[in-house]
Amino acid sequence: MSDVRFFATAARNLESLLADELRGLDISDVTETRAGVRFGGGLAAAYRVLLWSRVANRVLTPLARFPAGDAEALYAGVRAIDWSEHLGPEQTLAVHMETARSGISHGHFGALKIKDAVVDQLRERTGRRPSVDPTRPDIQLHCQLFRDEATLSLDLAGESLHRRGWGERRAAASLKETLAAAVLLRAGWPAIADAGGAFLDPMCGAGTLPIEAALIAADIAPGIDRHYWGFAGWRGHEPATWERLLAEARERRAAGVGRLGRGRIRGYDRDPSAVAAALANVGAAGLAGLVHIERRELADCRPARDGKQGLLAVNPPYGERLGADDDLTHLYARLGAVLRECFDGWSAAVLTGNPELGKRMGLRARRFHTLYNGPIPCRLLHFDITAEAHVSDRPRQLPPAERGPGADMLANRLRKNRKALAKWLRQEGISCYRLYDADLPEYALAVDIYQIESAPGEMSTEPRRVAVVQEYAAPPSIDPRDARRRLREAVSVIAEVLELTETDLYFKVRQQQKGADQYGRLAATGRFHEVREDGLRLLVNLEDYLDTGLFLDHRETRRLLRRQAAGGRFLNLFGYTAVASCHAAAGGARSTTTVDMSRTYCDWARRNLALNGLIGRDHSVIQADCVDWLRNARAWHGHFDLIFIDPPSFSTSKRMQGTFDVQRDHVRLLRDALPLLADGGELIFSNNLRRFRLDRDALADLTIDDITAETIPRDFARNPRIHHCWCIRNALPPHARCAVRRL
Repeated sequence: MSDVRFFATAARNLESLLADELRGLDISDVTETRAGVRFGGGLAAAYRVLLWSRVANRVLTPLARFPAGDAEALYAGVRAIDWSEHLGPEQTLAVHMETARSGISHGHFGALKIKDAVVDQLRERTGRRPSVDPTRPDIQLHCQLFRDEATLSLDLAGESLHRRGWGERRAAASLKETLAAAVLLRAGWPAIADAGGAFLDPMCGAGTLPIEAALIAADIAPGIDRHYWGFAGWRGHEPATWERLLAEARERRAAGVGRLGRGRIRGYDRDPSAVAAALANVGAAGLAGLVHIERRELADCRPARDGKQGLLAVNPPYGERLGADDDLTHLYARLGAVLRECFDGWSAAVLTGNPELGKRMGLRARRFHTLYNGPIPCRLLHFDITAEAHVSDRPRQLPPAERGPGADMLANRLRKNRKALAKWLRQEGISCYRLYDADLPEYALAVDIYQIESAPGEMSTEPRRVAVVQEYAAPPSIDPRDARRRLREAVSVIAEVLELTETDLYFKVRQQQKGADQYGRLAATGRFHEVREDGLRLLVNLEDYLDTGLFLDHRETRRLLRRQAAGGRFLNLFGYTAVASCHAAAGGARSTTTVDMSRTYCDWARRNLALNGLIGRDHSVIQADCVDWLRNARAWHGHFDLIFIDPPSFSTSKRMQGTFDVQRDHVRLLRDALPLLADGGELIFSNNLRRFRLDRDALADLTIDDITAETIPRDFARNPRIHHCWCIRNALPPHARCAVRRL
């Protein structure tokens, strides 16, 4: 078959990559064409492509080309082939047909006619007929019918070459192995790997990218572990040639694995089921111990300790298959922050079906490729992680001449709100507050003002006023360009009206949070600022997290706790940064206990307590899953006079078992907490789930007072559903009840 030209198929836009790959395999007479590459070199060349190509889908060897304007012509053209050269009557076959601009418009009908022609010929000659096996036949035929011209080929692969033989475990929206390899080849991974560079995928899913990276780095043929080939039952197969190439590939694998080294190839994912799938696939690929897979949050992703630089490649969700309702803007911003702050000197490749999300990363792409994830057009963005590539994702301010009429309305509303709040703020001594909260539907923003104290070493001793601007993500019905323009108008107006410099304006995007994204990290600057609230010194972080460490809407709730805590023992569950504990201690609590699952927030809580001189055994911080801690808190029964519970709406973490849903789980949570109350004690329960409904029937034996209205601060009065709050007590005789001291 030295004069036969084969055809290797590839996904759209990968034809040139496949042609380069075949030339690198010393394949002769390579011609790039639509949907694939034609090449020569005989069966040995075809076998080499099947074994070594990382991006080809199939390899076809043409058997005949003939006109097929109707079913009879198609049947006759197939009957003209001597099928005894290709299979016997005891074997199985399957036929796949693609048709376009032809008289035969139905591919399944055409496939049946081809099958009939093959079967009829062999039955007439031998008295027996081959069977049809649609899954793994001995012979797989492929027919391309275009403008009534049929090209009938034998599919030497048998099934798509993306099936490497190891990918039995899949994760949601997993990449095909061929696309993953294309990402790595486009990103220059072979050269990086040859130079000893590292690889990391921080959202590895079932491990496709790390495994393909390891196969490339270790010089392992991607088809070496496949158990099914379309040529295996073909009478034209050359077993000796195949075995020779296979033995060579095994020798190269043995040598390459020895060079790979442990820990160079790493994959992280926050989803435990994805991690389990990735570990299983790594084992099936024979790479256990060589490819490191670990459950880790995106914000915690770091290079290995050996300090090697390399390539970070990732396929984050982009709303087509995963994440359509998730906070994707934050995800991409967080990815960009991790790259900028932790991977200096690395290369990065980000495959996304939503280029607008890529703009949220704060990095300038040096180039991009268009690839297709199935039918979804995607951009493969290439980054060099250097200081020069950093760009601000802050919306650019617009000069007055470029603003629309709505900008004046927003400016007037900001001035009106500031004037209306001024006297109240002075009287109450409030320096951190909400100035604007989507008052105008066209400008869906929240604007919070923080007066921060000068940090040690700064020249000025005067407090500095800054604004945190949070954009509520626009619904899908709003044109993203219109939303961006209004945002730029708004940022311009806010800076002017409040007389703020660019460095005094912090910008974030707020969307409904799910899972562990409740307090997900956006950046990793580690910059804290000191603010004051009712005489307390507190630390806020304006950049790294969606929330700053100080929930402004709970200001009046904290004041209530401060009054109620006098002389008692205070428990702060889901304690976050222990601001409520600081208030309780300032109100005269004998002791405070703060419980939170996050190590970050427990450390932050200790810093807040220490900043106010609240140290020692009387002011403890416990890192624990609050739900689990309550269920094992028998030693604390009857201990606390005041308990504050302000849980997230939904939470999941690698440190907790299962998930927490405040609507589903609040009754059990409260039932577990109430035994910890001393006689006459009170439990203040709050949450921010807008649609929350307290199950009073399940709590009918308790005394419950809805104090929501009394805990909504004036600066949040425009949104009375910002949170819910109740005072709950174990039912006691009327004369023994401790009346709630109202605000």
